[in-house]
Amino acid sequence: MDDLYAFPLSRRWPSMHPDRLQLYSAPTPNGVKVSIMLEEVGLPYEPHYIDIGKNETWTPDFLSVNPNGKIPVIIDPKGPGGKPFALFESGAILLYLAEKTGQLLPSDLARRYQTIQWVFFQMAAVGPMFGQLGFFHKFAGREIEDKRPLERYRNESKRLLNVLEKQLAEQSWIMGDAYTIADISLLGWVRNLIGFYDAGGLVEFDTLKYVPAWLERGLARPAVQRGLTIPSRT
Repeated sequence: MDDLYAFPLSRRWPSMHPDRLQLYSAPTPNGVKVSIMLEEVGLPYEPHYIDIGKNETWTPDFLSVNPNGKIPVIIDPKGPGGKPFALFESGAILLYLAEKTGQLLPSDLARRYQTIQWVFFQMAAVGPMFGQLGFFHKFAGREIEDKRPLERYRNESKRLLNVLEKQLAEQSWIMGDAYTIADISLLGWVRNLIGFYDAGGLVEFDTLKYVPAWLERGLARPAVQRGLTIPSRT
């Protein structure tokens, strides 16, 4: 797979298994979407830890594959047409892996697009709102005297959780009985909100019934447990 090394990214983080799909990531809510997906579908892959604290995503090698300077990124040595293929944006990667493996995305056209709409819901709403809430609640945003931004993101995060609460009422997963990429896209963000961001009380998470049960079911999955720690920081 010499063609893999046509990507500067793969030269900066060399591969021991160039025949496998390469994952360049960190165990953040966006990063773990892809590692969980790969663990769920059983596709052989090699993870590479990208230290975002050291701004490794802003190096020329990383930017050559993702000009937006964010994780995760994959390089599939057996991409479309059998050629190495690089892809960024976690939602796009979930769709690519689902189509590549024929797993975790319904084949029925209507249900397929309904699943995709929930992935877009996570990408467009849940991720940005939860992330901003974390910034203003836990990180540097706490120092801002004007609390209107915090209240804005708290209220919007509560609203989004209630959208999920209604969707999950009386069903196990976002799409009903079937666990899909919609669940994978959301699990890490909800977990992060009440865990790493410590914002459960702020959004009144304990008043919800179905979202906490769904989160518990998702986190109990062995592939999810593995994926949450990949790539290892060591």
